[in-house]
Amino acid sequence: MRNREIKAWRRRQLLQLSKALLLSACGVLHAAAFAGVRVKDLATVEGVRETPLVGYGLVVGLDGTGDGRNSMVTVRSVRNMLLRFNIEVPQERLVVRNVAAVMVTASLPPFARAGTRIDVTVSSMGDARSLEGGTLLMTPLTDHQGTVYGVAQGAVSIGGFNVETIGGERYRKNYSVVGRVPLGLLVERDAPTWLPQGGLLTLALKEPDFTSAMRVAAAIDSALGQKVSKALSASTITVAVPGEFQDEAGMVRLVATIEGLEVSPDQVARVVINERTGTVVVGKDVRLAEAAVSHGNLTIQVRAIPVISQPAAFSQGRTVVVPQTMTTVNENGKGSVMVMEGNATVSDLAQALNALKVTPRDMISIFQALKQAGALRADLIIM
Repeated sequence: MRNREIKAWRRRQLLQLSKALLLSACGVLHAAAFAGVRVKDLATVEGVRETPLVGYGLVVGLDGTGDGRNSMVTVRSVRNMLLRFNIEVPQERLVVRNVAAVMVTASLPPFARAGTRIDVTVSSMGDARSLEGGTLLMTPLTDHQGTVYGVAQGAVSIGGFNVETIGGERYRKNYSVVGRVPLGLLVERDAPTWLPQGGLLTLALKEPDFTSAMRVAAAIDSALGQKVSKALSASTITVAVPGEFQDEAGMVRLVATIEGLEVSPDQVARVVINERTGTVVVGKDVRLAEAAVSHGNLTIQVRAIPVISQPAAFSQGRTVVVPQTMTTVNENGKGSVMVMEGNATVSDLAQALNALKVTPRDMISIFQALKQAGALRADLIIM
Protein backbone atom coordinates (compact mmCIF):
# COMPACT_ATOMS: atom_id res chain seq x y z
CA MET A 1 0.00 0.00 0.00
CA ARG A 2 2.80 2.36 0.94
CA ASN A 3 4.66 1.66 -2.35
CA ARG A 4 1.52 2.48 -4.39
CA GLU A 5 1.14 5.81 -2.58
CA ILE A 6 4.77 6.70 -3.26
CA LYS A 7 4.38 5.86 -6.98
CA ALA A 8 1.19 7.95 -7.21
CA TRP A 9 2.94 10.89 -5.52
CA ARG A 10 5.82 10.62 -7.97
CA ARG A 11 3.41 10.56 -10.94
CA ARG A 12 1.71 13.73 -9.64
CA GLN A 13 5.10 15.42 -9.22
CA LEU A 14 6.12 14.45 -12.77
CA LEU A 15 2.80 15.77 -14.14
CA GLN A 16 3.21 19.10 -12.34
CA LEU A 17 6.81 19.37 -13.58
CA SER A 18 5.68 18.67 -17.17
CA LYS A 19 3.00 21.37 -16.93
CA ALA A 20 5.55 23.82 -15.58
CA LEU A 21 7.97 23.05 -18.43
CA LEU A 22 5.17 23.39 -20.99
CA LEU A 23 4.09 26.78 -19.62
CA SER A 24 7.70 27.91 -19.55
CA ALA A 25 8.17 26.89 -23.18
CA CYS A 26 4.99 28.71 -24.16
CA GLY A 27 6.26 31.77 -22.35
CA VAL A 28 9.53 31.65 -24.28
CA LEU A 29 7.68 31.28 -27.58
CA HIS A 30 5.36 34.15 -26.67
CA ALA A 31 8.31 36.37 -25.80
CA ALA A 32 10.06 35.40 -29.03
CA ALA A 33 6.98 36.18 -31.10
CA PHE A 34 6.84 39.71 -29.68
CA ALA A 35 10.60 40.29 -29.46
CA GLY A 36 11.63 43.85 -30.31
CA VAL A 37 14.00 45.18 -32.93
CA ARG A 38 17.50 46.38 -32.11
CA VAL A 39 18.04 50.13 -32.12
CA LYS A 40 20.94 49.41 -34.51
CA ASP A 41 18.36 48.31 -37.11
CA LEU A 42 16.00 51.22 -36.42
CA ALA A 43 18.28 54.24 -36.28
CA THR A 44 21.64 55.61 -37.33
CA VAL A 45 24.11 57.67 -35.34
CA GLU A 46 24.56 61.20 -36.66
CA GLY A 47 27.98 61.56 -38.28
CA VAL A 48 28.37 57.83 -39.01
CA ARG A 49 27.64 57.29 -42.71
CA GLU A 50 29.13 56.02 -45.93
CA THR A 51 30.88 58.35 -48.37
CA PRO A 52 30.10 57.80 -52.09
CA LEU A 53 33.16 57.87 -54.36
CA VAL A 54 33.41 58.12 -58.15
CA GLY A 55 36.15 58.16 -60.78
CA TYR A 56 36.81 57.82 -64.50
CA GLY A 57 39.10 55.06 -65.80
CA LEU A 58 40.01 52.69 -68.60
CA VAL A 59 39.56 48.93 -68.82
CA VAL A 60 42.15 47.27 -71.07
CA GLY A 61 42.79 43.70 -72.24
CA LEU A 62 39.34 43.15 -73.82
CA ASP A 63 38.94 40.61 -76.62
CA GLY A 64 37.79 43.04 -79.29
CA THR A 65 34.67 43.95 -77.27
CA GLY A 66 35.76 47.46 -76.26
CA ASP A 67 34.67 50.86 -77.56
CA GLY A 68 34.55 51.59 -81.28
CA ARG A 69 36.39 54.32 -83.20
CA ASN A 70 33.42 56.63 -82.79
CA SER A 71 34.03 56.79 -79.05
CA MET A 72 36.21 59.91 -79.08
CA VAL A 73 36.43 59.97 -75.28
CA THR A 74 38.15 56.59 -75.23
CA VAL A 75 40.51 57.45 -78.10
CA ARG A 76 41.60 60.68 -76.46
CA SER A 77 41.99 59.03 -73.06
CA VAL A 78 44.23 56.30 -74.50
CA ARG A 79 46.35 58.92 -76.30
CA ASN A 80 46.76 60.96 -73.10
CA MET A 81 47.68 57.82 -71.16
CA LEU A 82 50.37 56.92 -73.69
CA LEU A 83 51.77 60.45 -73.52
CA ARG A 84 52.37 59.94 -69.79
CA PHE A 85 54.65 57.07 -70.77
CA ASN A 86 56.41 59.30 -73.40
CA ILE A 87 54.72 57.44 -76.28
CA GLU A 88 53.13 59.63 -78.92
CA VAL A 89 50.72 58.08 -81.43
CA PRO A 90 48.55 60.08 -83.87
CA GLN A 91 44.96 60.00 -82.72
CA GLU A 92 43.68 58.86 -86.13
CA ARG A 93 45.85 55.75 -85.98
CA LEU A 94 44.69 54.55 -82.59
CA VAL A 95 42.51 51.40 -82.54
CA VAL A 96 40.73 50.97 -79.20
CA ARG A 97 38.63 47.82 -79.66
CA ASN A 98 40.45 46.28 -76.68
CA VAL A 99 39.85 49.32 -74.44
CA ALA A 100 36.66 50.63 -72.79
CA ALA A 101 36.02 53.92 -70.99
CA VAL A 102 34.32 53.25 -67.65
CA MET A 103 32.98 55.02 -64.58
CA VAL A 104 34.18 53.55 -61.30
CA THR A 105 32.06 53.88 -58.14
CA ALA A 106 32.40 52.74 -54.52
CA SER A 107 31.02 53.48 -51.05
CA LEU A 108 33.63 54.31 -48.42
CA PRO A 109 32.33 52.86 -45.11
CA PRO A 110 32.54 54.94 -41.92
CA PHE A 111 35.73 54.58 -39.89
CA ALA A 112 37.62 53.12 -42.89
CA ARG A 113 41.34 53.73 -42.39
CA ALA A 114 44.19 54.11 -44.87
CA GLY A 115 45.20 50.68 -46.13
CA THR A 116 41.65 49.24 -46.15
CA ARG A 117 40.55 47.51 -49.35
CA ILE A 118 36.97 47.87 -50.73
CA ASP A 119 35.06 46.47 -53.72
CA VAL A 120 34.39 48.83 -56.62
CA THR A 121 31.81 48.77 -59.44
CA VAL A 122 32.91 49.36 -63.03
CA SER A 123 30.32 50.55 -65.63
CA SER A 124 30.93 51.06 -69.34
CA MET A 125 30.13 54.56 -70.65
CA GLY A 126 30.83 53.96 -74.36
CA ASP A 127 29.64 51.38 -76.87
CA ALA A 128 31.65 48.43 -75.53
CA ARG A 129 29.91 45.05 -75.85
CA SER A 130 31.54 43.36 -72.87
CA LEU A 131 34.08 43.97 -70.09
CA GLU A 132 34.86 40.25 -69.78
CA GLY A 133 38.52 39.55 -69.13
CA GLY A 134 39.44 43.23 -68.78
CA THR A 135 41.68 44.93 -66.25
CA LEU A 136 40.91 48.31 -64.69
CA LEU A 137 43.91 50.64 -64.83
CA MET A 138 44.86 52.81 -61.85
CA THR A 139 41.89 55.12 -61.20
CA PRO A 140 41.70 57.72 -58.40
CA LEU A 141 38.29 57.94 -56.68
CA THR A 142 37.01 61.20 -55.18
CA ASP A 143 34.04 62.41 -53.14
CA HIS A 144 31.64 65.17 -54.23
CA GLN A 145 34.17 67.83 -53.21
CA GLY A 146 36.97 66.35 -55.31
CA THR A 147 39.00 64.94 -52.41
CA VAL A 148 40.85 61.76 -53.40
CA TYR A 149 40.26 58.91 -50.93
CA GLY A 150 41.85 55.99 -52.75
CA VAL A 151 43.03 54.37 -55.97
CA ALA A 152 41.24 51.50 -57.73
CA GLN A 153 42.86 48.90 -59.95
CA GLY A 154 42.47 45.20 -60.74
CA ALA A 155 40.78 42.49 -62.81
CA VAL A 156 37.11 43.05 -63.66
CA SER A 157 34.62 40.27 -62.84
CA ILE A 158 31.26 40.45 -64.67
CA GLY A 159 29.72 37.03 -63.91
CA GLY A 160 28.37 36.62 -67.45
CA PHE A 161 29.18 36.73 -71.16
CA ASN A 162 28.00 38.34 -74.37
CA VAL A 163 28.90 36.45 -77.58
CA GLU A 164 27.96 37.52 -81.11
CA THR A 165 28.73 35.23 -84.05
CA ILE A 166 29.63 36.21 -87.64
CA GLY A 167 26.16 35.13 -88.72
CA GLY A 168 24.56 37.60 -86.36
CA GLU A 169 23.53 35.14 -83.62
CA ARG A 170 23.91 36.57 -80.15
CA TYR A 171 24.13 34.76 -76.82
CA ARG A 172 24.07 36.68 -73.59
CA LYS A 173 24.11 35.80 -69.90
CA ASN A 174 23.73 38.47 -67.21
CA TYR A 175 24.78 42.04 -67.85
CA SER A 176 28.29 42.12 -69.33
CA VAL A 177 29.04 45.87 -69.47
CA VAL A 178 28.96 46.31 -65.68
CA GLY A 179 31.36 44.44 -63.41
CA ARG A 180 33.10 44.52 -60.06
CA VAL A 181 36.70 44.56 -58.92
CA PRO A 182 36.77 42.68 -55.60
CA LEU A 183 38.87 44.61 -53.06
CA GLY A 184 39.94 46.82 -55.94
CA LEU A 185 40.03 50.13 -54.02
CA LEU A 186 43.03 50.82 -51.78
CA VAL A 187 42.01 53.55 -49.30
CA GLU A 188 44.67 56.26 -49.02
CA ARG A 189 42.81 58.69 -46.72
CA ASP A 190 40.78 57.99 -43.55
CA ALA A 191 37.00 58.20 -43.92
CA PRO A 192 35.48 61.47 -42.66
CA THR A 193 33.59 60.21 -39.58
CA TRP A 194 32.58 62.25 -36.58
CA LEU A 195 31.47 61.19 -33.13
CA PRO A 196 30.68 63.75 -30.43
CA GLN A 197 33.36 63.93 -27.78
CA GLY A 198 31.03 64.57 -24.87
CA GLY A 199 27.88 66.67 -25.16
CA LEU A 200 24.98 65.26 -27.17
CA LEU A 201 24.70 62.05 -29.18
CA THR A 202 22.03 62.24 -31.90
CA LEU A 203 20.13 59.26 -33.32
CA ALA A 204 18.07 59.43 -36.53
CA LEU A 205 15.24 56.92 -37.10
CA LYS A 206 15.22 55.30 -40.54
CA GLU A 207 11.39 55.25 -40.47
CA PRO A 208 10.24 58.44 -38.71
CA ASP A 209 7.48 57.75 -36.20
CA PHE A 210 6.59 59.64 -33.01
CA THR A 211 5.67 56.51 -31.04
CA SER A 212 8.85 54.69 -32.02
CA ALA A 213 10.95 57.73 -31.12
CA MET A 214 9.38 57.86 -27.64
CA ARG A 215 9.93 54.14 -27.14
CA VAL A 216 13.61 54.39 -28.13
CA ALA A 217 14.14 57.30 -25.72
CA ALA A 218 12.44 55.36 -22.90
CA ALA A 219 14.55 52.26 -23.60
CA ILE A 220 17.79 54.30 -23.42
CA ASP A 221 16.79 55.93 -20.12
CA SER A 222 15.87 52.54 -18.68
CA ALA A 223 19.17 50.94 -19.76
CA LEU A 224 21.35 53.79 -18.43
CA GLY A 225 19.30 54.19 -15.24
CA GLN A 226 18.88 57.94 -15.64
CA LYS A 227 16.94 60.48 -17.70
CA VAL A 228 19.40 61.41 -20.47
CA SER A 229 17.47 61.02 -23.74
CA LYS A 230 14.84 63.16 -25.40
CA ALA A 231 12.75 62.62 -28.57
CA LEU A 232 12.90 65.95 -30.39
CA SER A 233 10.85 64.86 -33.40
CA ALA A 234 9.49 61.77 -35.17
CA SER A 235 13.00 61.00 -36.41
CA THR A 236 15.46 62.61 -33.97
CA ILE A 237 16.46 61.44 -30.48
CA THR A 238 19.22 63.15 -28.53
CA VAL A 239 21.19 61.57 -25.69
CA ALA A 240 23.07 63.68 -23.15
CA VAL A 241 26.29 61.72 -22.77
CA PRO A 242 26.78 60.76 -19.07
CA GLY A 243 30.07 61.58 -17.39
CA GLU A 244 31.42 58.03 -17.45
CA PHE A 245 31.13 57.93 -21.28
CA GLN A 246 32.75 61.30 -22.06
CA ASP A 247 36.07 59.99 -23.42
CA GLU A 248 36.58 58.32 -26.83
CA ALA A 249 36.43 54.75 -25.50
CA GLY A 250 33.38 55.66 -23.41
CA MET A 251 31.54 56.88 -26.52
CA VAL A 252 32.16 53.51 -28.16
CA ARG A 253 30.74 51.71 -25.10
CA LEU A 254 27.72 54.04 -25.01
CA VAL A 255 26.89 53.59 -28.70
CA ALA A 256 27.35 49.81 -28.44
CA THR A 257 24.99 49.73 -25.42
CA ILE A 258 22.33 51.78 -27.19
CA GLU A 259 22.56 49.81 -30.45
CA GLY A 260 21.95 46.54 -28.59
CA LEU A 261 18.70 47.71 -26.96
CA GLU A 262 15.51 46.13 -28.29
CA VAL A 263 12.42 48.26 -28.99
CA SER A 264 9.05 47.36 -30.48
CA PRO A 265 8.65 49.97 -33.25
CA ASP A 266 5.24 51.29 -34.19
CA GLN A 267 4.30 51.59 -37.83
CA VAL A 268 1.56 52.95 -40.04
CA ALA A 269 -0.88 50.33 -41.34
CA ARG A 270 -0.21 49.92 -45.06
CA VAL A 271 -1.25 47.81 -48.01
CA VAL A 272 1.37 47.88 -50.78
CA ILE A 273 0.34 46.80 -54.28
CA ASN A 274 2.58 46.26 -57.32
CA GLU A 275 0.25 46.10 -60.32
CA ARG A 276 3.04 45.06 -62.71
CA THR A 277 3.88 41.88 -60.82
CA GLY A 278 0.58 41.27 -59.02
CA THR A 279 2.29 41.46 -55.61
CA VAL A 280 0.18 42.41 -52.57
CA VAL A 281 1.74 42.99 -49.14
CA VAL A 282 -0.53 43.67 -46.15
CA GLY A 283 0.81 44.95 -42.81
CA LYS A 284 -0.17 43.30 -39.55
CA ASP A 285 -2.00 46.39 -38.22
CA VAL A 286 -4.40 46.64 -41.16
CA ARG A 287 -8.04 46.61 -40.02
CA LEU A 288 -11.29 46.54 -41.96
CA ALA A 289 -14.64 48.11 -41.23
CA GLU A 290 -17.75 46.01 -41.78
CA ALA A 291 -18.19 45.38 -45.48
CA ALA A 292 -19.53 42.86 -47.97
CA VAL A 293 -17.20 41.66 -50.73
CA SER A 294 -18.38 40.10 -53.99
CA HIS A 295 -16.10 39.67 -56.95
CA GLY A 296 -17.06 38.33 -60.36
CA ASN A 297 -14.61 36.87 -62.84
CA LEU A 298 -15.33 38.48 -66.17
CA THR A 299 -13.02 37.55 -69.08
CA ILE A 300 -13.12 39.31 -72.43
CA GLN A 301 -11.05 37.81 -75.22
CA VAL A 302 -10.65 39.47 -78.61
CA ARG A 303 -8.93 37.58 -81.43
CA ALA A 304 -8.15 38.62 -85.02
CA ILE A 305 -8.12 35.66 -87.44
CA PRO A 306 -6.71 36.24 -90.96
CA VAL A 307 -9.10 35.03 -93.70
CA ILE A 308 -7.86 34.58 -97.30
CA SER A 309 -10.32 35.85 -99.92
CA GLN A 310 -9.98 34.32 -103.41
CA PRO A 311 -11.40 36.15 -106.47
CA ALA A 312 -13.77 34.39 -108.87
CA ALA A 313 -12.28 32.69 -111.88
CA PHE A 314 -11.47 35.02 -114.82
CA SER A 315 -12.60 38.05 -112.74
CA GLN A 316 -9.23 39.87 -112.99
CA GLY A 317 -9.30 40.16 -109.16
CA ARG A 318 -6.50 39.31 -106.78
CA THR A 319 -6.13 37.32 -103.57
CA VAL A 320 -6.28 39.43 -100.40
CA VAL A 321 -6.02 38.68 -96.67
CA VAL A 322 -8.91 40.07 -94.60
CA PRO A 323 -8.68 40.01 -90.75
CA GLN A 324 -11.84 38.74 -89.04
CA THR A 325 -12.34 39.75 -85.42
CA MET A 326 -13.89 37.34 -82.88
CA THR A 327 -14.86 38.50 -79.41
CA THR A 328 -15.54 36.04 -76.56
CA VAL A 329 -16.99 37.08 -73.22
CA ASN A 330 -16.87 34.55 -70.36
CA GLU A 331 -18.09 35.18 -66.83
CA ASN A 332 -17.07 32.56 -64.29
CA GLY A 333 -17.76 32.40 -60.59
CA LYS A 334 -20.95 31.93 -58.63
CA GLY A 335 -21.21 35.45 -57.30
CA SER A 336 -20.23 34.57 -53.72
CA VAL A 337 -20.61 37.31 -51.11
CA MET A 338 -18.44 37.42 -47.97
CA VAL A 339 -19.42 39.70 -45.10
CA MET A 340 -16.46 41.16 -43.16
CA GLU A 341 -17.23 41.93 -39.54
CA GLY A 342 -16.15 45.25 -38.09
CA ASN A 343 -12.46 45.54 -37.06
CA ALA A 344 -11.56 42.42 -39.06
CA THR A 345 -7.86 41.54 -39.21
CA VAL A 346 -5.55 40.48 -42.01
CA SER A 347 -6.18 36.84 -41.08
CA ASP A 348 -9.95 37.31 -41.46
CA LEU A 349 -9.48 39.01 -44.80
CA ALA A 350 -7.14 36.25 -46.03
CA GLN A 351 -9.70 33.59 -45.11
CA ALA A 352 -12.44 35.50 -46.92
CA LEU A 353 -10.34 35.98 -50.06
CA ASN A 354 -9.33 32.32 -50.05
CA ALA A 355 -13.00 31.37 -49.80
CA LEU A 356 -13.72 33.52 -52.85
CA LYS A 357 -10.73 31.86 -54.64
CA VAL A 358 -9.47 35.17 -55.97
CA THR A 359 -6.16 35.64 -57.73
CA PRO A 360 -3.58 38.30 -56.76
CA ARG A 361 -4.85 40.46 -59.64
CA ASP A 362 -8.36 40.24 -58.20
CA MET A 363 -7.05 41.14 -54.74
CA ILE A 364 -5.72 44.42 -56.14
CA SER A 365 -9.18 45.37 -57.37
CA ILE A 366 -10.78 44.31 -54.08
CA PHE A 367 -8.37 46.39 -51.97
CA GLN A 368 -8.93 49.41 -54.20
CA ALA A 369 -12.69 48.97 -53.90
CA LEU A 370 -12.48 48.61 -50.10
CA LYS A 371 -10.43 51.81 -49.91
CA GLN A 372 -12.97 53.66 -52.04
CA ALA A 373 -15.77 52.36 -49.80
CA GLY A 374 -13.95 53.62 -46.70
CA ALA A 375 -13.73 50.11 -45.23
CA LEU A 376 -9.92 49.78 -45.45
CA ARG A 377 -8.30 51.36 -42.38
CA ALA A 378 -4.80 51.60 -43.83
CA ASP A 379 -2.77 53.52 -46.38
CA LEU A 380 -3.03 52.02 -49.87
CA ILE A 381 0.26 52.36 -51.75
CA ILE A 382 0.28 51.42 -55.45
CA MET A 383 3.73 50.97 -56.98
